[in-house]
Amino acid sequence: MNTLSIVLLVILAVLIIAVVVLYFLGKKAQKRQTEQQEQIDAMKQTVSMLIIDKKRMKIKESGLPQMVINQTPKLMRGTKLPIVKAKIGPQIMTLVCEEKIFDSVPVKKEVKAVVSGIYITDVKGLHGKAPVAPPKKKSLFKRTLEKAQEKAGAKPVK
Repeated sequence: MNTLSIVLLVILAVLIIAVVVLYFLGKKAQKRQTEQQEQIDAMKQTVSMLIIDKKRMKIKESGLPQMVINQTPKLMRGTKLPIVKAKIGPQIMTLVCEEKIFDSVPVKKEVKAVVSGIYITDVKGLHGKAPVAPPKKKSLFKRTLEKAQEKAGAKPVK
């Protein structure tokens, strides 16, 4: 066998080992995630709250309790999380919001949210109108094209 075929066989063996290891790690992570989801579902309760503010912040700067910060993995402490400050009854709390509903949470509105500990999993009822997203800005190319067409007297293309 020449050296090229030996090198290719070694690379193939390393790739196969990597795929097998990733398969078992993924299976273990999925099992852990389902257990955590079961715990969240067991503790959830619907709460009426006034949303004061929402931001994406690093967990160190978020204002969460020190015990929560200490329990997070070190790699996770630098990432930005969706943080919501809300008034629940007479108490102002800092909560972590689920990523997929973070954009739909209205600011300075009263909502009914499903909360599990310090984690907002769902926003049930919105009092008042839901916030309307501002219209998207047109690209520089489209704006200049419209201006040129207006000067020429033609209808703008949309």
